[in-house]
Amino acid sequence: MTNGIAAITFAAFLLLYLTGQVDNAAIMGGFIPARIGDSHLLDGIWAVPAWLTPLSCTLIHAGWLHIGFNLLMLVFCGRQVEHVLDRWGTLILYVAGAYGATLVQWAVDPGTTNPMVGASGAISAVVATYSLLYSQQNVRRIGPFSANMVRVLWLAAGWIAIQLMIGIATAGGMGDLGQIAVVAHIGGFLVGLALTRPLLRWRFRKRHQLVN
Repeated sequence: MTNGIAAITFAAFLLLYLTGQVDNAAIMGGFIPARIGDSHLLDGIWAVPAWLTPLSCTLIHAGWLHIGFNLLMLVFCGRQVEHVLDRWGTLILYVAGAYGATLVQWAVDPGTTNPMVGASGAISAVVATYSLLYSQQNVRRIGPFSANMVRVLWLAAGWIAIQLMIGIATAGGMGDLGQIAVVAHIGGFLVGLALTRPLLRWRFRKRHQLVN
């Protein structure tokens, strides 16, 4: 599943890049928060339905640096996560991350007409699950918080801090990446943290049923 998502994402980027349609695709298929409250915003031009843009925007990237970094993170973390969650669990995680990322982006700035593109939000969910599954740090219970909850909170705090530093460092844009959707990355990561345990339960309950 991870390889398939990566291949489709790269093929879409290559097609748009070679035909010079990246900017047009960003408008027609990128996630534009203002469309949620104004269904007529893009009247007169063909555009992906607003409710599908959290997925279509993952297929649009600004340039080689953008697509290269995203696919590197997806393949590195995604294949390890897929070993544990299986292909359908990984797909659920990726799609949920895409929608969670755009939801947070909309909540922070619902009136903006700037399109959000890239798979970073969805990939952030995969990175979060990878971090929980393969973290070697030993943590202890703190007060009413279980050891697992402490780990989740530490990872969330660390990821948010990193994203805020990136946002400050690249406030004026960074080459072909343009303005980085920091809050979308945070939203996707939080979705991944929240879904890891439910997906693990679903995965191993399904395996137990198959064995029986």
